[in-house]
Amino acid sequence: MSAHTWIWLCGLHSLAFAMFHMAFWKLFRWRESLKTATVADRAILQILNLRLIYVLLGVATLCFVFTDELHGSALGRALLAGMSLFWIGRTVEQFVFLRIDRPLVHALTALFVLGAIAFAMPLLA
Repeated sequence: MSAHTWIWLCGLHSLAFAMFHMAFWKLFRWRESLKTATVADRAILQILNLRLIYVLLGVATLCFVFTDELHGSALGRALLAGMSLFWIGRTVEQFVFLRIDRPLVHALTALFVLGAIAFAMPLLA
């Protein structure tokens, strides 16, 4: 597969995770479940989720609009490497903080690994 195709797949991966995070309020019933959290914890969790959505949408946009630059410049390659490291870190954090033996958790872990691989592949092409 070409580097450009990998970068487009990275964009789709980022867009899909942004959409997934947009659904957290309903998926995890945050309106009810966060009532027991402190005001600070409730605010921090939601603010961080919103900022992550913003970052993921930004990365997706870069992948779709600046495909050539991501592959052909030092800054673009640094961003791809950084995102690969982001997904490697997220995979490790899954094992540290979410030790739940459920198929959905395992599927998410596989998608994190896929992100790490997808963002690294244009660097190897």
